[in-house]
Amino acid sequence: MTPVELSRTVLRAVRRAVDEGELSVVVPVRAVVTPPGPGGCGDYATNIALQLARPAGRPAQQVAEILRPHLTRSEGVADVEITGPGFLNIRLGGGAGASLVREIRRQRDAYGHGDVLAGQIVPLRIPYDIRAEVVADTLVRIVATQGGRAEVHHIHPSRAEPAATEFSRAEPAGTDLSQAKTAGAEPSHAEPPRTEAPHAEPPRTKAPQADPPRPHRPRPHPRTAALRPTPAPEDPTPLGPDAARWALLHPASHDRPRISADHLVQRESNPLFRVRYAHARTRALTRNAAALGCTGDPGDVPEDVPGGDELVGALAGYPAVLTQAALHRAPDRLARHLVTTADALLAFQHTVLPLGDEKPSAAHRARLALAEAAGTVLAGGLSLLGISAPDYL
Repeated sequence: MTPVELSRTVLRAVRRAVDEGELSVVVPVRAVVTPPGPGGCGDYATNIALQLARPAGRPAQQVAEILRPHLTRSEGVADVEITGPGFLNIRLGGGAGASLVREIRRQRDAYGHGDVLAGQIVPLRIPYDIRAEVVADTLVRIVATQGGRAEVHHIHPSRAEPAATEFSRAEPAGTDLSQAKTAGAEPSHAEPPRTEAPHAEPPRTKAPQADPPRPHRPRPHPRTAALRPTPAPEDPTPLGPDAARWALLHPASHDRPRISADHLVQRESNPLFRVRYAHARTRALTRNAAALGCTGDPGDVPEDVPGGDELVGALAGYPAVLTQAALHRAPDRLARHLVTTADALLAFQHTVLPLGDEKPSAAHRARLALAEAAGTVLAGGLSLLGISAPDYL
């Protein structure tokens, strides 16, 4: 069961509780499902009980107790536990990893894409600074994965920056539209200010004509504060395009990036090297498996396989990370998640191919399919960051 399928399962459990009179709420449009946080357990967790507590007029723990049996009886769910203030922790039955791998194989580069920002314009107002440029360029792609459209506008140092307000037009007031860079559309032009009072309209002599329908415009996203990441202490371009982008994107926006040759060394201490090396290893596993006459086939990976659970959890959490990176304008979340995925893959890779006189089995094919799914996610994430993912390293 994929995270999307499990989200629908959670909503069906809410609907059953409403139909049976146990809860009096409007069934929400979506339920957020993520890997469990600290103190959690199982394969996934959802905060749906906390979300429904206020409209239901009940404590979140009580809402969780109502939903628990409905979830437990759902197909594909093995067990449900309640932790913290009311989080529902879900352990899936057999086939959870196999279903996830099939989903990644089916969607390829589109895995993790959603519609949480569908129809919205996300204005990115940035100063003339290399780090701000790189962050904004990356966010244009990340926002697009969630159905939105990011528009980049430069802030002129000589102009006063307006207070953050919800836009009634797509372009922010006080920005230089000649510098706007729009993902998927040309920048619109602001209306010139009126210099004369409008003339009074003569009295109508017949019924007014109906106004023609206005073309649909995407809704501007309400977050309009300037995007001002801490500038780099020096020019990162001598590091080369990949290492320079990683140096600017991997730290959180409020942290000062470290510009040093450490980003170029090919050793375990370099997170960028680990991510790109992990991707290259997935490609090498595919090549070596082909030489043995083995191809990937999604299947269950036993819990005792080193790195298996961690890798499945990282792949399952990728869609939520993309969503949060888009909503919070934080490409560093994606970069750090790629490091987590790479570390799990590097711990897992040694179990993929047969050793010695072993013959390829269904277990090897299932592990190979999982490793290949990890390669797809690593390549897709690096592409969103604007960083290459070589097959050989």
